[in-house]
Amino acid sequence: MSNFDRFHPALQYHIVNSLGWRELRPFQDTVIPQLLDGQHLIILAPTAGGKTEAAFFPVLSRMLTEGWSGLSVLYICPIKALLNNLDIRLQRYCSLLGRRSALWHGDVKQSARKQTLREPPDCLLTTPESLEVMLVSQNVDAQRFFSQLQVVIIDEIHAFAGDDRGWHLLSVLSRISRLAGREIQRIGLSATVGNPEALVDWLAGSCQGKRSVCLPPEAQSSTEAEVTLDYVGSLRNVAIVIARLHRGEKRLVFVDSRSRAEQLASELRQLEVTTFITHSSLSQEQRHQAEEAFAARNNCVIVATSVLELGIDVGDLDRVIQIDSPPSVSSFLQRMGRTGRRTGSLRNCLFLATTDENLVQAAGVIDLWRDGYIEPIIPPLAPYHILAQQLMALALQEKGIGKREWLEWISHVPAFVKMPVEHIEQVLSWMLQHDILWDDQGILWFGREGEETYGRKHFLDLISVFTSPPLFSIRHGRQDIGFVDELTFFGKQDGPRIVSLGGRAWQVKHIDWPRRVAYVEASEAQGRSRWKSVHRGLSFRLCQAIKHIVTTTADQTYWSQRTRQHLEEIREEFGWLSPEGTVVLKTENRPVEWWTFAGARANMTLAHELSQLLESKPSADSLRISFISPGSNKTLQQALDTLRLRNVQDMRPAVEEKALSGLKFSECLPLELARHVLEARLCDPLAMRDALCRPVRFVQLSSRMPT
Repeated sequence: MSNFDRFHPALQYHIVNSLGWRELRPFQDTVIPQLLDGQHLIILAPTAGGKTEAAFFPVLSRMLTEGWSGLSVLYICPIKALLNNLDIRLQRYCSLLGRRSALWHGDVKQSARKQTLREPPDCLLTTPESLEVMLVSQNVDAQRFFSQLQVVIIDEIHAFAGDDRGWHLLSVLSRISRLAGREIQRIGLSATVGNPEALVDWLAGSCQGKRSVCLPPEAQSSTEAEVTLDYVGSLRNVAIVIARLHRGEKRLVFVDSRSRAEQLASELRQLEVTTFITHSSLSQEQRHQAEEAFAARNNCVIVATSVLELGIDVGDLDRVIQIDSPPSVSSFLQRMGRTGRRTGSLRNCLFLATTDENLVQAAGVIDLWRDGYIEPIIPPLAPYHILAQQLMALALQEKGIGKREWLEWISHVPAFVKMPVEHIEQVLSWMLQHDILWDDQGILWFGREGEETYGRKHFLDLISVFTSPPLFSIRHGRQDIGFVDELTFFGKQDGPRIVSLGGRAWQVKHIDWPRRVAYVEASEAQGRSRWKSVHRGLSFRLCQAIKHIVTTTADQTYWSQRTRQHLEEIREEFGWLSPEGTVVLKTENRPVEWWTFAGARANMTLAHELSQLLESKPSADSLRISFISPGSNKTLQQALDTLRLRNVQDMRPAVEEKALSGLKFSECLPLELARHVLEARLCDPLAMRDALCRPVRFVQLSSRMPT
């Protein structure tokens, strides 16, 4: 019997006759036995490779064969746009078999949600935050609603596992499993993961069922692609290149900044290029219109931030263009994977760099990809603030939770298993002492401080585990255009204030500060909008790749002539660098710099440790540590020798109290424990050990170009 023959006969019939599929793809066929047997599984396959069907068809087969009823499948995505995109497809698959799927997230109308509660579908497409809402809502009988659940499918799982949303997701699933009274099969889907075996252990946690990984049919690092790196020097030149190249093609352009995406869209429209734009600060309607229009057109461009990195369908693309550098190899693969879907076509990506820094960073990303490297997904350490959030959510869910009972609901989440009991008790004691919680004869509920901090809008602020900057809604008449940061309206302004949103300019006519709404009219003037961004810094591996590029003489076939010429100039400027060791550079009238190429986290920690040994407060970035006055070479050498004798595991970066504001629910933790969370996440012991073990060369220059 073939794997396909194990499917329920009705599913076999509709795959062949209703969908017109002659056969399954090899990896889709391979995962059938594991999924039918109920294993926890990570499925890796290229973007648009059919991962959804690989997971969903076997689940549908089990649904029919085993006679599941009620809500039996959750399909979870990191963003609402991806859920909307998948909804039609999954609805069709379910309806062919006499089953139903439904959608539930923040934009779904209340009437549709009530219908879902009255008549639970077989499959529900949702987000972790929406699941949390259902668990704590007085209008949802969570015990009944989730009682028949069998399987959860998590799409783009790498987008969860690398930050606190992953711990929140696992906590919510642990609570739902307890309500269902059974271990729920967990299936994760991704195109780019460097450590899939570790990821499936993270996903399955303390589950008893078997777990495994389905690798892609071909190595994700395959270099069978058309990749070119070009240096153009400015965003205006980017627009000119895009306007002149690849005319007649559908081009997806990635820009890792909303402000620069708006600027580029405006530049392209001035050059009469049919241009659409999408990013997270546009209204749902604006984004939907842009993405639909782009999908239906040829000879056009859509400028996007990382929102189109995930598997949202925008039609059959001809080309991906990356402005400057993506943050990682994984991100690059996600983006390039949007191309090459037509038979006989190759994946492709054109890099257009506007600065020296981005040129070498892009070259480093491409070199790592060509070497077969993909970043491992590392779940953030010590999520004590998520533990506190879950304690409060459980109090809401159960309308008061037992002091000795609450931890049982989430005790199987891997991060919580590793937490010392005394630290967990410390969190609870702190929340009780500061009136965030109240202990009423062993039953925990919200204290006055907890009610005031989290009780607004029916505890809505408790649902999400990440903080959002203060945003203003931009409104044209009754139409919502999107959102900008409040910084957009600060500072002096000569003449009317013009903002850019959706690739168009808008003149601000009135600002309603209490409601945080700005009313606008269309304008022909140049506009600008601002959003706060978080610069995470570069990883150790990427910094080492950059160092290799700058300190060698080899050229690459994917470099344009302009790139070759510019990299020659950069290599000449940095001729004092050492290929093997690190360099302490002294230049007249400039700070002393220790060029480690160790990455942002390692350099921040090393800078803080050196500040304890020197009469200087160093600053750090991803590539170097700078000292205003470190003393003599001998003094700095002695400080480095002292650090070499210490255990890097004991070294910690400096964490200022104001940095804790970016850690949501940090007020639920004792100060030292909150600081420990950030310290644990900002350390990179392996990179620090590498920097300290390499020989140090001291170089003196009379002058050099600014960097």
